[in-house]
Amino acid sequence: MTTASPPRGFAADVIDRANTTGWQPWLTHVAGAGGCSAPVRLRGDLHTVDAATGVVLAERSTDSMPDGLIYKACGTRRAALCPNCAKTYQHDAFHLVRSGLTGGKSVPETVTSHPALFVTLTAPAFGPVHSRSLTTSGHVRPCRARRDATVCAHGVTLACHTRHREDAPDIGQPLCLDCYDHDAQVVWNLASGELWRRTRIHADRALSRAAKARGIAPASVRLRYVKVAEFQRRGAIHFHALVRLDGHTPGSDAIVPPPAELDTEVIASILAAAAASTSFRTDPHDESPDGWLIRWGAQVDIRAVQLGDGDMTEGHAAGYLAKYATKATEDTGHLSGRLTETTVHAYADPDGDHIARLIAACWGLGGEGPEWIGLRRWAHMLGFGGHFMTKARAWSTTFGQLRDARAQWIRRQHGVDSEAADTILLVNHLRYDGTGWHTEADALLATSAAARAREQRQLAREAQHELNTIDRLD
Repeated sequence: MTTASPPRGFAADVIDRANTTGWQPWLTHVAGAGGCSAPVRLRGDLHTVDAATGVVLAERSTDSMPDGLIYKACGTRRAALCPNCAKTYQHDAFHLVRSGLTGGKSVPETVTSHPALFVTLTAPAFGPVHSRSLTTSGHVRPCRARRDATVCAHGVTLACHTRHREDAPDIGQPLCLDCYDHDAQVVWNLASGELWRRTRIHADRALSRAAKARGIAPASVRLRYVKVAEFQRRGAIHFHALVRLDGHTPGSDAIVPPPAELDTEVIASILAAAAASTSFRTDPHDESPDGWLIRWGAQVDIRAVQLGDGDMTEGHAAGYLAKYATKATEDTGHLSGRLTETTVHAYADPDGDHIARLIAACWGLGGEGPEWIGLRRWAHMLGFGGHFMTKARAWSTTFGQLRDARAQWIRRQHGVDSEAADTILLVNHLRYDGTGWHTEADALLATSAAARAREQRQLAREAQHELNTIDRLD
């Protein structure tokens, strides 16, 4: 009778790694994906080819590498899935956004003189929810204080006198689950991208009218934007956007200063009017024969961006958008992959909690017909299927250009001739082998080494900053 071997221990995996590939060779091999929580494992052949002649200069198989694999970082933007890859995305997003306000990375420094505004557009109310707000002196207000609080048809008093702490689980939860319009909220999430598109059209038309009234050619000005979507605790999406006014030369993408007559106040009034006036109705549905009215909520916040100092500086604005770009449904308490007929029942319940009812609403409404199938496709996102970060082409640089710049920097660090690299093609024939580290020991070794490398880079940046400060003082 044979006895099953006991599971390998953590220490045994560490010793096995040291005795097979060795720690340092393996850490060097996985350095590019070392901080990733779930790297993609690839297996196959790599060829170095002369771009001019097509001659294969070198060949290599992953069989000759540690573990016989290449480890590639997952590259996700979601901090809940991989904090390290999301941090890289957040840094790129910060520089992409900030350069559109301060110049650099293909944007002229004259952009600092352009009117720029930070805009927050929220969803309307679908029923009373628990909330937290502060007075002007910074004290927490009672959640929903009412002297004449009504009692709903389900016997719930629609009031709450609690002063919720910031991490209170009640925030965003309906006071009465049965009164809350879960159907309308998920439909709003699905249609929010179209609402944003229509709002931009209305703002562009209003800008043209304002320019024409001031004797300015409408074609000579443009609104540029960068936008991120964020889930509120109640599960409704809202948008944060930076909007910048540019001058425009027809036939050119050059960023030039706008006419002085169109200042920040004018642009703020245009955006506020566009948000207030934009609405539309969805197609009819069995649950709503007249469709649902899609419009923005009453909470619309528009603030001018001030360079260097103020309540909303370029650093604050870029930091906000970069942070929101790495989040999804985490703040609502829900995190899952795409749902199917098999898996949806683990999350959807029309009589369950708030999120379970939202998912159930997505699945139920999405079965109506092809025009509503998006609700099922995006049920795991509570109906929202749009991009979490979008921008006008002329706002600033792109994520692809930032990645290319990082790759070139890495080549320089390894002494690779950039001119020679431009004449060489890397042709890879790789196939998917799996996701994640093989053992917990490998994961700990890789992430620890990556953390140490990040700390060393941070110390180097701080030292360089101190040297630059000393040089300026001298």
